[in-house]
Amino acid sequence: MKVLVLGAGQLARMMSLSATHLDIQVSAYDVATQQVINPVTFEAHSATLEQAIANVDAITAEFEHIPADVLAVCQQTGKFYPGAEAILTGGDRGKEKALLEKAQVACAPYALITEKPHFLDAIDKLGKPLVVKTCQAGYDGKGQWRVKHDDEMDAIWQEMSEFLAAGTDTTPHAIIAEQMIPFDREVSIIGVRDHHGQCRIYPLTENQHTNGVLTLSVAGKEKSTIQAQAETAFSAIASELDYVGVLAIEFFDVDGTLLVNEIAPRVHNSGHWTQQGCHVSQFENHMRAVAGLPIGDTSLVRPTAMINVLGQASIPTEVLSVNGVTSHWYGKAAKPGRKMGHINVSASSLHELGERLAELAEILPEDAYPGIAQTSHALILN
Repeated sequence: MKVLVLGAGQLARMMSLSATHLDIQVSAYDVATQQVINPVTFEAHSATLEQAIANVDAITAEFEHIPADVLAVCQQTGKFYPGAEAILTGGDRGKEKALLEKAQVACAPYALITEKPHFLDAIDKLGKPLVVKTCQAGYDGKGQWRVKHDDEMDAIWQEMSEFLAAGTDTTPHAIIAEQMIPFDREVSIIGVRDHHGQCRIYPLTENQHTNGVLTLSVAGKEKSTIQAQAETAFSAIASELDYVGVLAIEFFDVDGTLLVNEIAPRVHNSGHWTQQGCHVSQFENHMRAVAGLPIGDTSLVRPTAMINVLGQASIPTEVLSVNGVTSHWYGKAAKPGRKMGHINVSASSLHELGERLAELAEILPEDAYPGIAQTSHALILN
């Protein structure tokens, strides 16, 4: 079995590593260089995209921002999962909101903006503070504004208008304004759906973000009522898309009620903990689903936390002396804020997980790894 991944970053790398013992050979198409490469060694192949497509049994993607012509070529083959529509929806907040409405899944009140009167109407109808996001090309906190005061509106509109003007007739740009919801926390659900419509869903994950970038995730602490809400949303969205593969959904938890923030039609950063916390990781299950193999057990084996390594060329070696710790590296050159790898830490109970995070907080500097000490205290007291 051979699978081609559109995109050649760390998610393609981890999918490839997870598929080796399944006897699945994975290659990746780097959309930036237009090269087919080995996603683990980064060795370039001489094959063109068309040749690579012809040589594989299935095609998938590791991110949403893939050129439309590449998506079209892959869709025509009938072996692209989860398919062009799912990828396009995940990469466009306007399409995403339309999907949520069709699937009858709740999200924050919003308005679509393509010109200044829409912007002013959104402020009038939704009120301030207001969250404004580009429909296309925004991720990890990029392409977003906060409208809190009247004197900010002109400057923010100037930046928004520049984004809108950069669109074309074939790829028009739009912006979504959302009512700012005072939420208690951010959580996400990762699930997998196979070719026959069977779904298996991982435990809900609690996430912490710093400057719009995920820094820490904890799995294994959720109540069944919250989990049930997330699973219902997953099933509705995956069914509406006739989805195959792993799908991630991020939520705001508002006093026990979940509102969808965004979806990701792929394996997801908040699911990296599944490598050590579950029988079958999100990466292996995605490969199983797109390859037509039975999907694996998604139940929690042990409470697990994931810590992102951002912009650090290495981690202190003492980290590996903490029981239950595993490090994962992506083979990238260090740049400020860049996702270089992650650390998974597992334990037999939430209390013990808190103790192990406390050990890590003594080793890892707070400015580079925020929130670990605070999370450890909360888990120990739980």
